[in-house]
Amino acid sequence: MLKYVASFIFFNEVRRILLMGKKSKLETNLEYAAVRLIVGSLGIFPRPFAVKTGCLLGNLTYRISRKLRQTGERNLTMAFPELAAEKRERILRDSFTNLGRQLGEFSQFSKTTPASLRQIVDCEGLAHLEAARASGRGVILVTGHLGMWEYSSLALSAFGYPLSFLVRRMDNPKIEQIVDQVRTKFGNRTISKDGATRSMLKILKSGGTLGILTDINTTAREGIFVDFFGIPAATTFIMAKLALRTDALVLPTFALWDEEKQRVLLKIEPPVTFEKTGDEPTDVRNLTAAATKALENCIRHYPGQWLWIHKRWRTRPQGEPEIYTA
Repeated sequence: MLKYVASFIFFNEVRRILLMGKKSKLETNLEYAAVRLIVGSLGIFPRPFAVKTGCLLGNLTYRISRKLRQTGERNLTMAFPELAAEKRERILRDSFTNLGRQLGEFSQFSKTTPASLRQIVDCEGLAHLEAARASGRGVILVTGHLGMWEYSSLALSAFGYPLSFLVRRMDNPKIEQIVDQVRTKFGNRTISKDGATRSMLKILKSGGTLGILTDINTTAREGIFVDFFGIPAATTFIMAKLALRTDALVLPTFALWDEEKQRVLLKIEPPVTFEKTGDEPTDVRNLTAAATKALENCIRHYPGQWLWIHKRWRTRPQGEPEIYTA
């Protein structure tokens, strides 16, 4: 049962870490039943209790998931070599707690309304989004697995700013259906990563809004290397190519947990600026690097809220040794 708790907490990417390989029909149904039980049980209770329970599950997962801890420790050593080991451990613990918190929050989404969201979400920088949309150009909201990232799209749609966003479908279609129903309940649209280019171009050329997560490791064929915490990281170039070919504006957007206020801060930053040369490969790299730097800056302010258990630097430039050894 704990395996299934962890698998749902960590959504798409972490599910592949814990549950790789093709599932039988029985495994698919058992996993779906476990998730329905966990999320449904938490959803019965008031939000404070559900969130607290989710945090406890996150802490429990920290204790039992040695491989995930090792990945997180390696990442934090590379990103914050100047920090004492005790501080890096605290960040990693907070990261698991944050994932558990998101599980608790997700369990409440089925009964969430726009009015209830306004009771727990503060918006900062909404004027940047309004100005970008008013320009008539397409808008790309670029974000990462930071804070309460599911809120970044859900809250915007509930507040009257629906968007389309790129997703990687889960390998369990029944669980994918649960997640997709929540993500689209206020008018959002999800776009599968496979064969999505034409749809995304159409959205941006018509002045629509598109959301893309850009902090997941890619293959060398699907990405380019830009610095992330001073270390070359294989990063998707699709966001930059779409922006350059449609003249879309790129706005870093993050849903962060404010521990002091016990609220979610939906933060929309001004459009990303970068040195434009007129040479597409160079401009793609410069824009990708600038957007990645915006994400890094936010992670540095909220280090305990990023997905440190993801092997972000797994793909290496040719000739470089592997970072994550067995």
